[in-house]
Amino acid sequence: MTDKASRYASYPSLSVRRVLITGGASGIGAALVRGFVEQGARVAFLDIQGEAASELVVQMAAAGLVQPRYWHCDLTDASALHAVVTEAIAALGGLDVLVNNAGNDQRHRTDEVTPEQWDSLMAINLRQQFFVTQAALPALRASGGAAGGASVIHMSSIAWRIPSIGLPAYVAAKAALVGLAKTLAHEEGIHGVRVNSIEPGAILTEKQKRLWVTPEYSAEILARQAIKRHLEPEEVVRLALFLAAEDSSAITGQSFIVDGGWV
Repeated sequence: MTDKASRYASYPSLSVRRVLITGGASGIGAALVRGFVEQGARVAFLDIQGEAASELVVQMAAAGLVQPRYWHCDLTDASALHAVVTEAIAALGGLDVLVNNAGNDQRHRTDEVTPEQWDSLMAINLRQQFFVTQAALPALRASGGAAGGASVIHMSSIAWRIPSIGLPAYVAAKAALVGLAKTLAHEEGIHGVRVNSIEPGAILTEKQKRLWVTPEYSAEILARQAIKRHLEPEEVVRLALFLAAEDSSAITGQSFIVDGGWV
């Protein structure tokens, strides 16, 4: 465990949990992979960014951490998705936690979106989350009877609550993920599977800094947040760890905001 991580909560129940994370090669996803590994969990992650994924695995090995397992996967390829998820779960020996983190906040103007672009944005921001969950459910149900149950976490966004402008398909998809979590929580609770969602605000990932965070936008973020500092990916991870652990065994169908008080 890193010095920074040692300042925060440790969850003994996570040390025996098998965790699958989508979009785990960079940003919040990479922080999730590291966070669960530091808790002792067995971790597999899916991503299309092979180079970034390999670099993450090497970095974790250099830090003396157990290496997570990586599967290259285009999550929008519905025909291949089920097989990859099934293979990753088999390698883990089952599944206790699924974190649907992958997404793409590509900007797009309402009057310029084509049907093809709409479908593409929904494929990465909504459709794949459903079908990854569908593929994982048999394994999650199998482990759901254990203490704390199985846990599914959807990574939504405050984008639909603000609401954000300039990315309407993304906003629609992130709102839908909260609804999906609620209905799945009621469908799967009988099997001991809990389903919640997390809604991050403006999290300062490398991608955000590279593509979107200008001095003007940075000032706007701080003006709107109650907490006057930029938020880091690890601050989202700490909530995900709690929702995956037995400590949250009575919590399901809920959505939690991590935004420094923006909403």
